[in-house]
Amino acid sequence: MDRAALEKMLAQGNDNLLLRHTLGTLCLKEGMLDAAIEHLEKALTQDPGHSASWKIYAKALMKLGRDEDAIQAYERGISVAGEKGDVQAVKEMEVFLKRLKAQKK
Repeated sequence: MDRAALEKMLAQGNDNLLLRHTLGTLCLKEGMLDAAIEHLEKALTQDPGHSASWKIYAKALMKLGRDEDAIQAYERGISVAGEKGDVQAVKEMEVFLKRLKAQKK
């Protein structure tokens, strides 16, 4: 489904975690970073335990040059994923976090 169709669903009142996460991901891929962050923040408000949204949210923050915020988002995502036993998500975010911290040195 394309972004326009998803935005239409949102405008019709179908606001939910999956819709916001998907819109955030699509906006990130399209370089619409502010919109991506807005959708992902809404997704995380709806479910702060959604580790996939933390990962994409951190990527969007990083692309905007908000490295400290991205570090915090990765750390929160790692914590959330660890609590859920989502080992793959933990490993992925740890790699991105390590790279980001290395760039800052």
